[in-house]
Amino acid sequence: MTETGFELHPRLAQDSVEVARWQLSLVLLMRERQWPWLVLVPRRPALREIHELAPADRALLVEEIARASLLLQQTFAAGKINVGAISNLVPQLHVHVVARHEGDPAWPRPVWGALPPEPMDEEALAARLTVIRAALG
Repeated sequence: MTETGFELHPRLAQDSVEVARWQLSLVLLMRERQWPWLVLVPRRPALREIHELAPADRALLVEEIARASLLLQQTFAAGKINVGAISNLVPQLHVHVVARHEGDPAWPRPVWGALPPEPMDEEALAARLTVIRAALG
């Protein structure tokens, strides 16, 4: 399958910045200051759910989730990685991968809706992007 017809949902484009393009997924960094937070968006058009992916793509998505999880855990010394494919507000299939620390502002609750968003300023965003891209090699 190809990316033909794939377009990033406007809300994801607004709330994040592109980090990389992996074999299946567009890797995004959320502009959220409180948590290191990646979003993987499989570059396949018109999908809402993981089960709608072809079997090979589902397997690849799991590997990419593991790769993103390990990257965040090692880079930010995360004590826990939260993974979710909620998609209630944004219908496009995407998977959140969030680095958590005991005692973070929402701990132990999920980050979704726990606190008002705190977007990073451009300097902080650039710094976090540099760290993540360096970890990717």
